Amino acid sequence: MTTKLTRRALFGAAGVALSIPVLESLAPRRAAVAGVPLLPRRLIVWYVPNGINGSTPNAFRPVAAGSDYALTPMLAPLASLRAEVQVLTGLANRPAQASYMGSNDGAGDHARGTGSFLTNARITKTEGAGVRNGVSFDQVAAAAIGGSTRLPSLQLGIDGGSSTGGCDSGYSCAYARNISWADATTPVPKLTNPAVVFDRLFAGGESASLRARRQAYQTSVLDYIRGDAARLQPMLGATDRQKLDEYLTAVRELERRIMAADAPMTCTLPPRPVEGLAYTELVAVMNNLMALALRCDATRVITFMLGNAGSGRDYSFIGAAGAHHEISHHMSDPDKLARLQTIGTWEVQQFAGLLRLLDGMREPDGTSLLDNSAVLFSSEIADGNGHLHYGLPVVLAGRCGGALSPGRHVVYAEERPIANLYLALLNALGASATSFGLEGTRVLENLGAVSTA
Repeated sequence: MTTKLTRRALFGAAGVALSIPVLESLAPRRAAVAGVPLLPRRLIVWYVPNGINGSTPNAFRPVAAGSDYALTPMLAPLASLRAEVQVLTGLANRPAQASYMGSNDGAGDHARGTGSFLTNARITKTEGAGVRNGVSFDQVAAAAIGGSTRLPSLQLGIDGGSSTGGCDSGYSCAYARNISWADATTPVPKLTNPAVVFDRLFAGGESASLRARRQAYQTSVLDYIRGDAARLQPMLGATDRQKLDEYLTAVRELERRIMAADAPMTCTLPPRPVEGLAYTELVAVMNNLMALALRCDATRVITFMLGNAGSGRDYSFIGAAGAHHEISHHMSDPDKLARLQTIGTWEVQQFAGLLRLLDGMREPDGTSLLDNSAVLFSSEIADGNGHLHYGLPVVLAGRCGGALSPGRHVVYAEERPIANLYLALLNALGASATSFGLEGTRVLENLGAVSTA
């Protein structure tokens, strides 16, 4: 019997992302990701409703590609984080189109786009029985890396509401109010009360189990893999045995540095959030809870909805009066486009606030939470007036432990499936995947040294 050795078989029990050197004796051969990432990798998806529009065609999308691109007016709130984000232009979620594969499901683009936002599935048009979607990529990630935390994943939002009944032109509210799906028929409901979120995460304080988990994570990863490494040694040639010895020595040295750090990550909890917060305060508190959940390693996978599909929120408080959804049907009206730019800029400001929190939280080895995370900002459509499901507004922040290379505007000449981006992120997180959804067939290129283990 031939034993197939892979990186996952060797180091899977550790519950962390390890990258081994290229060993000639292993089949298939695996290229190592730079460094030895002993720290967990994390995912946040930050969804905004109604697409992104501005008063000019380039209000959101940069003109130039590459690292020398200029931030647009709507992306200006990311100026201090420019080196930590990449703007991706040219991604599409075609299964959300009314006419996908010759079908004609008519109106309902907001629910269709939101339902398939993270699934890349063709949802079934129904307001009652027969709801059908697909598993969302965050849940695929949670299945792979969520077992190391008390909560495999966390679903949050601002607007609540039941998943029953109709919400958009014959589509169930299950599609319009959820972006995380456990399987084809089961949306994962989101929490909208920050006090409830706090209690679910911490039960009023840092639990002994959370504290023990964080301490255990700093124990030697080699304790988990020593047996597998010993079994691997006889199967390797002399050169590969030396490479593996050098690698394990480097891991041990890095662990010692982490454990001896003068200022290891702490998990000091703030007071429990009060209820009845105003909208702007609620968004800020949710951002803080997301950052805290990752810092305390309560979960490593989070989805957040700033609003439900087709949100009609009034943004008078920032000078953009009127229902957001109605304004998004701008008909090229300059006044509506100006208000949409104001709303979109504010949304990016809130996203930037979350990134600053993550960037300011230090890991035991001196890197930041943002360095070891992938944080995705996008919407169910691009243009709210045309209900376009191509040219989606996408910002990807973080380095995900070295798997991503931010600081760029990446332009894809042809509309790439956004499912290919999800494939890339799954592999960067350590969830080996070769396909996803209806159109995810290959890892999206030009994101950096994405691991494909």
